[in-house]
Amino acid sequence: MNSHTVSNIVDTLLHLSWTEIDARFRESSASGIPDGDASGYALIATNSFLANSIAKIIRLLVWQGKIFDRKRGILLNKLTPFGIRAIRGRLYNGPSRFDGRECIVLDYSKTSLVACWIRDELRELKHPLYLGKVYVGSVCLFHFTLEFSEPKM
Repeated sequence: MNSHTVSNIVDTLLHLSWTEIDARFRESSASGIPDGDASGYALIATNSFLANSIAKIIRLLVWQGKIFDRKRGILLNKLTPFGIRAIRGRLYNGPSRFDGRECIVLDYSKTSLVACWIRDELRELKHPLYLGKVYVGSVCLFHFTLEFSEPKM
C-alpha cells in the first residue's frame, strides 16, 4: 500500500464516529507483531471539525509514533518534535479488553513509571497500517494509527 492510500485511510478514520472506529478494530486481525519504525496519528475527537487539527498538533508536538523490536519484544515511543525515544513497553499477543479476541498488546505496566497504568492494543487494518486503542485500566481513552516503514533493501 502506498503512503497516499494510507493517508486516505487515516483521513477516513478521522471522520468516523467512535463506534465506527471500534467496528474497524473488531474487523481487523492481530496478525504477527510488526517490526521497525512506525509513524503514528492520535485519533481524538474524531468525526468533528477538530479531529484533523488535533491529530496534526499531537503529531508535531507530542507523539510521532513507535519503534518496535519484535525480536526483543519491546517498543519505544517517539516523543516531542525531536522524536526522542522514550516510554518503553513490552510487546506480545493476548486477548483484547475490547472484545476478547487476539490483539497485539503494548504493555507499559512493568517497564515505565510514567505510563505504568497504560495498555495499548493493536490490530492490522491493511499492511502496513495498524489501528490501536489506548487503555487506562478498563477505559479506552482514544484510538491511534501506526504506519510501519517498509524494510530497506
